[in-house]
Amino acid sequence: MYVASNTASLLFKSPMPTLESPPLQTLLSATPFASYAYSYPHKTAYRPLAPRALREVWKHEPHAARFLYLHVPFCEMRCGFCNLFTHIERDAAAHERFLDALERQMRAVASEIGDGQFARMAIGGGTPTILSPHALERLFDLAARYFGANPAQIPSSVETSPATATPERLQILKNRSVSRVSIGVQSFIEVETRALGRPQKSEELCGALERIGAANFPIFNLDLIYGTAGQTRESWLHSLWEALHFAPDEIYLYPLYVRPLTGLGKRGAAADNSQLELYRAGRDYLLENGFRQISMRMFQRAGVADMNGPHYCCQQDGMVGLGAGARSYTRALHYSTEYAVGAQGVRAILGHYLDRDEPSFRFCDYGFELDAEEQRRRYLIQSLLQIDGLNWHAYERYFGTSARDDFPQLGELEALDLARDDGEVLRPTPEGLEWSDVLGPWLASARVREQMEGFSLR
Repeated sequence: MYVASNTASLLFKSPMPTLESPPLQTLLSATPFASYAYSYPHKTAYRPLAPRALREVWKHEPHAARFLYLHVPFCEMRCGFCNLFTHIERDAAAHERFLDALERQMRAVASEIGDGQFARMAIGGGTPTILSPHALERLFDLAARYFGANPAQIPSSVETSPATATPERLQILKNRSVSRVSIGVQSFIEVETRALGRPQKSEELCGALERIGAANFPIFNLDLIYGTAGQTRESWLHSLWEALHFAPDEIYLYPLYVRPLTGLGKRGAAADNSQLELYRAGRDYLLENGFRQISMRMFQRAGVADMNGPHYCCQQDGMVGLGAGARSYTRALHYSTEYAVGAQGVRAILGHYLDRDEPSFRFCDYGFELDAEEQRRRYLIQSLLQIDGLNWHAYERYFGTSARDDFPQLGELEALDLARDDGEVLRPTPEGLEWSDVLGPWLASARVREQMEGFSLR
């Protein structure tokens, strides 16, 4: 449940423009680290809805390519920087109770959304591999039974952690033909991970990385964080050097954001003010060592083949999210369970999810309706924050209008050399990617900004 608040925005740390606001140049005088715009709209813009039957929500949606996302909201510990929907829970019986509720949801949703092909599958959290081997096998079986989602047939990704990347669990992922395994490392220096509120032993971490590498998954991803208190350019480059020792195919570089109700937020911690220097150092190091940049955060080793599977476009195709904390989206409606970060709020939402009966899962009642303008903004933001950029003709084919006419402020990107137009594509420059966390919020609508500012986390 949201709580109205007149406090400053939880996510936008710099002035946010309206169409009549100062130009983008004004925002560029502040920090590039304004807000992580990983989705649009953010879940803090969601609100209670009159119950909608999923059958009606999905009736006119494309069926050829959908994304199936399964959210396992459990971890063995809560990292100090984490604001994801997750709960510390190691008890196998509690995990099985969650899977019972998930199966009720799957049965209900599968009966409502109609036949369709899933082009991608991801299992995230939380930490999915906190599940026992038996429960992990059950999770895959449920996805196949109710949605025909088989990792042997479509690209699939699973998140893990140093403590749960055990030989038996990794063998299950290998046997299931999982395409991509991702692990949060954050830093190879123990004093830095302690500063992040993440106790992590080097021996355990390196053992997990060696096991994942030896399993030879098609794509092996590592996540690292920069901006930790006390981190230096030298220590940051050391972590990157260590990371490359394990030959990952992808590396995500995340700036540290200290958010309300997280462990770091409660301690009054702050990100180091050298984040821009560290971002540039990390970017350059990876580019010099055979990686190509996909977005501000994502770097992929040159020569890594794309995962084979049906075509999927996140700007156009829908996602079916299942499990407490999962987000679903169609073209006109994004919906989910309610959102919380604090332990009490997460427990309350999770408890409600566990108690739901099957018929209740046939409806959604919390989300955000995207009118024509919001659909255009989402497409724009999802495109411009990637190196592939905004294809003018694809936008016009999809919406029947010109992106230049719909968003005249795009001219500011070219004027400031944050993007360049080759006649076909408006593509971000290296400087444009560097300012992604300003450009995403800058392109948000006044409605989304207002609702985000009126949301108070619990």
